Amino acid sequence: MKHFLYVAPVLLALGASSVFAQTSVPEVSANQPGQSLAASAESPEIRELQQVEDKWSTALNQRDQYGLELVLSPLFVDISAYGDITSRNQQVVAVINQEDKTATTDLHVITVRVLGDIAVANGTYSYKHKTVNGAVEDRGVFTHVFQRQHGNWVCLNAQRTLIRQEVPNARTKAPKTKSQAELPFHIPLFSKGDKSPQTNP
Repeated sequence: MKHFLYVAPVLLALGASSVFAQTSVPEVSANQPGQSLAASAESPEIRELQQVEDKWSTALNQRDQYGLELVLSPLFVDISAYGDITSRNQQVVAVINQEDKTATTDLHVITVRVLGDIAVANGTYSYKHKTVNGAVEDRGVFTHVFQRQHGNWVCLNAQRTLIRQEVPNARTKAPKTKSQAELPFHIPLFSKGDKSPQTNP
């Protein structure tokens, strides 16, 4: 009887852990509607979205207004790595008026999650351009939200984050500057039209 009292809690604990292990990470089948499907590195979803990203970067690099309009939804909103918010029309105007004709953008998809007609792509980007201090390359990560329309993927929302570049032998930190944005949330897309938007996705 005493042996049973000691063994029973152990068996219950082992049984509970095995049940948790079997149910904590459910498998997602592509045949189940309405569920997210995380794509693997060589999945058709990643290849398909990479083709869209390639069209996007080609349109930017070639200053192609029509090509840009094909990959961006009329409802498109872009949030740059510096916090600028722009619409599709502002992106197109910025491409047409861009002074730096040597600027290039490269996009690389890492993961894709598909939820019906919506896909979320995460990846890395590089943006090479000229500044007053010479040529620079911005590197970062992006999140792009796509919607399937008439059999084609168009981007609804884009957001980028710069990857922090470590400067060798840098001991001092740059002084923090106070944001000029109005609190609690400032959207220049709807309030200010004179700000020149960035065109890199």
